[in-house]
Amino acid sequence: MSAPERKGASVAEAGSAPRRAWWTAGAAWLVPGLGHLLLGRRARALLFAVLVFGALAIGVALRGPLLFFEGGFIGKLVTLASMGVGLPYFVLRLSGYHGEALAIGFEYGKAFIATAGLMNLLLVLDAWDIASGRKE
Repeated sequence: MSAPERKGASVAEAGSAPRRAWWTAGAAWLVPGLGHLLLGRRARALLFAVLVFGALAIGVALRGPLLFFEGGFIGKLVTLASMGVGLPYFVLRLSGYHGEALAIGFEYGKAFIATAGLMNLLLVLDAWDIASGRKE
C-alpha cells in the first residue's frame, strides 16, 4: 500500500499536497502570519504576526536601515535576512524609508529588522511543514 492509501487520502489529494505547501509558504513569506491563517491556525497566525511586525516596528522606530545588497558579505546577508519579512520590506523601501545612519539606535534597529525577517523565515518553514503534513 502506498502512503496516500494508508492515510486514507486519494492520489489526487496526495498530488495537491506539495502545491498547497508551496502556496502556503509563499503566503507566509509575503505577509507574516498569513500562512498559518490559511491553515486555520488563527491564534498562531495572530501571535506570529504580532511578533514579526512588532520587531519590524521597533527596528523602524530605532531608524535601522533597510539595506539593499550594500557593503560586503555581511551586508548582503543582512539584506537577505531583512527581506525575509516579505511584503513589508518592499513597501518600506518603496515608501522611501532607508533608516538614518546618525540615529542613536541605528545598529540596534538593523538587528531588529534582520531578526524580524529571520523569524518570519522560520515561520515560513513551520507553515510549510504543517501544510505538507509533516507537522500537526
